[in-house]
Amino acid sequence: MDVSGWVWAGTAVFVVGLIFFDFFAHVRTPHAPSFQESARWSIFYIGLALVFGVVVGMAWGWGPGTEYFAGYVTEKSLSVDNLFVFLIIMTKFAVPREYQQKVLLVGVVIALVLRTIFILAGAAAIEQFSWVFYIFGLFLVYTAVKLAREHHDAEHPDPRMERDGFAVRMLKRVLPTTEEYHGDRLTVRIDGKRLLTPMLLVMVAIGSTDILFALDSIPAIYGLTEEPYIVFTANAFALLGLRQLYFLIGGLLERLVYLSQGLAVILGFIGIKLVLHALHVNELPFINNGEHVEWAPEIPIWLSLTVILGTLAVATVASLLKTRTDERIASSTES
Repeated sequence: MDVSGWVWAGTAVFVVGLIFFDFFAHVRTPHAPSFQESARWSIFYIGLALVFGVVVGMAWGWGPGTEYFAGYVTEKSLSVDNLFVFLIIMTKFAVPREYQQKVLLVGVVIALVLRTIFILAGAAAIEQFSWVFYIFGLFLVYTAVKLAREHHDAEHPDPRMERDGFAVRMLKRVLPTTEEYHGDRLTVRIDGKRLLTPMLLVMVAIGSTDILFALDSIPAIYGLTEEPYIVFTANAFALLGLRQLYFLIGGLLERLVYLSQGLAVILGFIGIKLVLHALHVNELPFINNGEHVEWAPEIPIWLSLTVILGTLAVATVASLLKTRTDERIASSTES
């Protein structure tokens, strides 16, 4: 797949333009978006991502096009899991609903910058060292096992979430802060002294968690494609609609009780796929005498997309059935 510098530049300008549009059209004036507004713009961004995938398929072939769709679906599903963490952070800092859009947009920008850095670093590492696939694969399998054991609960979050993160603690230690919000301002002058507001602290908290999210998502998508352009665009389009998705499915997040388990299956599958690919292109001297392991199968991209979509469908349906059953049992017990 040959992507010219002009295409890269045009794509970057387009993505940045969408972020500025989002800010000036929706975020600049603080308000709590309605369900209709969130649904309308979520559909717009998802539709835009799908149209872009068709353009990729028509311009470079449906091999890269299928890789883009698999990457986009994976990144979008991971971003839904990220939204639960954002919800916990917003609750912990008691961010007023009308200011949450600004926090989320800043989080999207930070995530996009961090992931771009990781994408470039990952591409450089893969080009120079084929054994990087072993590291990516084993890391994803480890992440999958860890994720399968997690249980998201907004009312009873992980005790670790009750404490401020390292970045927030350092910021509070170095600079004076205030406990009260002052609109959507990041700093405020009180009695002649400049103080940081909780608005800035929550942005730092979300930005620091974005680093952890990137560590999961970038190896995952490199397990589906080695083309940096597809990795970047799949991440960008998955992140662009994240703000609207947060308000659209905020109540549904609590019902997706098996989301972590579903994502664990997806990450585990991609991790195994990466290890098999690493064996297929092996150059490590202590594995098969530095020769390629020919029997290691290469999992086709169509199978990867099928597993990803199928797993998400099963996890979603199972979650909704579970919560509906629990509600029925709870109501019968009360009566």
